[in-house]
Amino acid sequence: MQFYYLMVSFSMFASSKKDAMKKLWLIIFFVVLVSETSAQIYQFRGPDRDGKFPESNLLKEWPEGGPELLLEFEGIGDGWSSVISDGKRIYASGKAGEMDQLTCIDFEGDQLWQVEYGEGWNQSYPNTRGTPTVEGNRIYIISGVGELVCLNAETGDINWKINVDEDYQAEWHTWGVAESPLIVDNKVICSPASALATFVAFDKMNGEEIWKSAGTDGQRSYVSPILQKFNGKDYILGASASDLFIVDPENGAILSSYKYFDSTQWKWQPKGMIWANSPVVKDNMIFVCIGYNYPAKMLKVSDDLSTITEVYTNEVLDNHHHGVIELDGYLYGSYWIHNNKGAWTCLNWETGEVMYDEEWNSKGQLVYADGLFYVYIEKSGHVGLVQPDPTGFKVISSFEIEKGRGPHWSHPYLFDGKMFLRHGDVLMVYSLQSS
Repeated sequence: MQFYYLMVSFSMFASSKKDAMKKLWLIIFFVVLVSETSAQIYQFRGPDRDGKFPESNLLKEWPEGGPELLLEFEGIGDGWSSVISDGKRIYASGKAGEMDQLTCIDFEGDQLWQVEYGEGWNQSYPNTRGTPTVEGNRIYIISGVGELVCLNAETGDINWKINVDEDYQAEWHTWGVAESPLIVDNKVICSPASALATFVAFDKMNGEEIWKSAGTDGQRSYVSPILQKFNGKDYILGASASDLFIVDPENGAILSSYKYFDSTQWKWQPKGMIWANSPVVKDNMIFVCIGYNYPAKMLKVSDDLSTITEVYTNEVLDNHHHGVIELDGYLYGSYWIHNNKGAWTCLNWETGEVMYDEEWNSKGQLVYADGLFYVYIEKSGHVGLVQPDPTGFKVISSFEIEKGRGPHWSHPYLFDGKMFLRHGDVLMVYSLQSS
């Protein structure tokens, strides 16, 4: 209705029918442009990258053998990235040969396109880690060696491509690049964490550099940056392998930083750590953890964002790379015992007090929707529906993923009453909708 009245008002000012038509096409172009540049974003660990998905009316328990399997597709390539859907199509990145590829599938199980978008990581654990970020008719993804690519969501055609890590001289850690691009307004953000630039913002439409942050003496982490409000304004939180940063998204200014890396504890990693978890934020508090028996930290940001100070240290919740969730004043997640074993714990957010410490299979991914946790165990492939409760780890239902190969490191993605999982080369979609 607003669009109709806008057309009428422009027509009244037109001196002729020809002028009216010109103005009408300008209005249509403007409306399309606005809707295209402010479309919903579908991305790693949900709308806010915090593992919380705004789903509703989901099953409160699963039948024996798990929820209904709607779709199974083999051939996406090997990888540990999450599967993403915008409700119209399903997108999954994977590695085939030496290249990273992106596959687009419809909900009938038909492959619409499959495109090689960049060079894959070909050294230790050489599989795809980067999850696509989808906005409107564009997909943004980073290859295993740091190539930022924008593709057409309908055709798979590459709109533009930049070798961020080469251009900004990023230094890789042991397993290359695992970052998922962050979209902020008209910008797409990458974190090469190099001496030339800690973060870089590119125009999301054409790939031109908008700003770059000051450099750092660390190296790339595996952390995907997040957008978080402080004092009512959005800021970027991201990390190098050694430091946490708060960045102004308008100009790239680093407002404050915190050196998480202690060289006396990790002498074998002189420039940083194996850091894969995005920070968990509530109000002006930030929780960071990395696994490997390295102490987790609760931090506090000053009101003017100029300083970050330690509040407490926790020796239990050293989550590896599976995501930690804050819910109702408690922190939930799995912790590291060794690379093939872990357990589950809950902390009081304010104090760090351990509420429970329990084993269920091993460590694994954790996401949340409609009052319940969804757990995906990295070693066995068990998928669990868990009741959030600070008094204990309460499994309601579970089943086991049997197809695919390699570790189960992909984080579940929930959308439109469905759960999207992958194990290696195999993609699975389950119905979670309650009848």
